[in-house]
Amino acid sequence: MPYPILQTERLTLRVLQLEDSPSYQHYLLDNQAHLQRWEPERQPDYFSLQACEARIAQFNQQFISGTGFPFSIWLEDRMIGICHFSNVVRGAFQACHLGYAIAADCEGKALMREAVQAGLDYVFIQQGLHRVMANYVPENTRSAALLRSLGFEQEGYAKAYLRINGSWRDHVLTALVAPSSPD
Repeated sequence: MPYPILQTERLTLRVLQLEDSPSYQHYLLDNQAHLQRWEPERQPDYFSLQACEARIAQFNQQFISGTGFPFSIWLEDRMIGICHFSNVVRGAFQACHLGYAIAADCEGKALMREAVQAGLDYVFIQQGLHRVMANYVPENTRSAALLRSLGFEQEGYAKAYLRINGSWRDHVLTALVAPSSPD
């Protein structure tokens, strides 16, 4: 199955392949402390090459089955982040969740916005989804600003929604509906 490659002005988004395992591991290790406060608690073996390979196999299976579109973000030949569309539900819902992260040294350069916009175009236009949901912890002002800039609207607030960095955290719930969805 051919995987899509999304090109933007500065970035390439693509599904990781097994040969990308060292780059994926390097990205995770380099950004472990940077991402820790926004992610679930990670055990040391999460960062092993074997665990990276296993997750890449899962990402490929998600893509093949249509349950997720797990894009990695590349700046030239360096992996700098992820833009994952997961929990895809078809039928009457036609929706998914969005998760994203970017390397510490790439923050503040509008790279995440560029990547997420390319991913949104893909899921809305190529995959025909109607709704993308993205949630963030209230103090993550960068995520709040990113989502707002992309047109996401706040739809709610969930108490103790996800276990992040070892504790149950509240989340702001947002969503974006496809710009010109057919009825």
